[in-house]
Amino acid sequence: MKQWNAVLVGACLGVLASGLARAADVAAQPEETKEQRDARMGWWREVKFGMFIHWGLYAVPAGTYDGKQVAGIGEWIMNRGKIPVARYAEYAKEFNPTKFNAEEWVKISKAAGMKYIVITSKHHDGFAMFHSKASTYNICDATPFKRDPLAELAAACRKEGMILGFYYSQNQDWHHPGGDASGGHWDKAGQDGDFTKYIDDIAVPQVKEILSNYGEFPAVLWWDTPGKISTENAAKLNAVVKALKPKIIMNNRLGGGFKGDTETPEQYIPAGGFKDRDFETCMTMNDTWGFKSYDDKWKSTETLINNLCDIASKGGNYLLNVGPTAEGLIPAPSVERLAQVGEWMKVNGEAIYGSHPSAFGYELGKAQPLPKGKKGHPKTVGALDWRCTSKAGKLYFFLLKWPGEKFSVKEMKGKALKAYLLADPARKPLAVAQEGDVLNVTLPPAAPGQFANVLCVELAP
Repeated sequence: MKQWNAVLVGACLGVLASGLARAADVAAQPEETKEQRDARMGWWREVKFGMFIHWGLYAVPAGTYDGKQVAGIGEWIMNRGKIPVARYAEYAKEFNPTKFNAEEWVKISKAAGMKYIVITSKHHDGFAMFHSKASTYNICDATPFKRDPLAELAAACRKEGMILGFYYSQNQDWHHPGGDASGGHWDKAGQDGDFTKYIDDIAVPQVKEILSNYGEFPAVLWWDTPGKISTENAAKLNAVVKALKPKIIMNNRLGGGFKGDTETPEQYIPAGGFKDRDFETCMTMNDTWGFKSYDDKWKSTETLINNLCDIASKGGNYLLNVGPTAEGLIPAPSVERLAQVGEWMKVNGEAIYGSHPSAFGYELGKAQPLPKGKKGHPKTVGALDWRCTSKAGKLYFFLLKWPGEKFSVKEMKGKALKAYLLADPARKPLAVAQEGDVLNVTLPPAAPGQFANVLCVELAP
């Protein structure tokens, strides 16, 4: 027994030493210079607006299991409904999205003014939306569809000049034995197993596949729910990325001590952005990411546009989600709203693309601390009804509510030479009066556009 204990202790110390070595390797990795990072992040900082797509087997039950509506977001139905592994896998036989048209999806995104797409290659249910050799639990081998939608999207994006990224759930997997599961395993026969074996046999090979099989794509790798993944296991995934796509942009959700490139506020806009960190607010158009047939709580077009203005004014990107049906269609309310956003972007896009954060900041209001014991995110109060982005020699004021015949701004740093509304095709100059750091612009009595109107102020060199 003593000999066995000594062996066990020695093994544990070996694992600990290995983990510490991995952590040391992470800490020892040479950091990019600011110039290198700026070059790598350049395209991402320019585009500002992208489409998130949550699509998978969960579109088949569409929020209902055994005749009952399951509470929560659609793509979590297996977890929230505690559906057995074998029972959930049966949905694959029903998944035949014959109405899927990759070019149509890309054109919808492009018409909305979006510049990049991020789609779920594998969500927490463990089902791969691509042809994987690591597991037959994928759309090509397990469904009647027999096609790889990621390959078709890659081709369509290439044709339309769209950038494509992939989401991959690296830690949480409710299908493959050993995959982590939020709240524990409810189907132990199907889910129990060794997590490291899952990482080695499923996650690492699949990440290699999605990074190798689609040409220049993905340009973004979007990890999710890192949980308690160890540095050692996360390092295996990170090593694959660095070897195959060293210039890719990764978010902050790999875990194991890897910070990634972008913060990912989910379903909220950070009160003041993030200091010295790129960020991307991801948000649903209704209350769910994956399709739920009865979720009709759609955000208005005005809200979507105001969110975009608010996020851009803080230096972030807006990743706005659609949840296609099991037939392969983007829901009509999403399509309608995206088309309206696109019409607004045709007029005002120059104030969004390639813009820098507000030159002011006081218009955002102040973040309020959360009451003790309450979860959530700090909100701002007293914010004014405008936002601002900037470019060299220009300020763009998003008038979220029409102020009447005069717009005033204080703390101007520079002299205004000219002002006009982007919604005016002629860009007729508006009367400008500036006293010190206070600027007054005379506006038409009525707003020219239905949604946020953009006032451009050109500055003296």
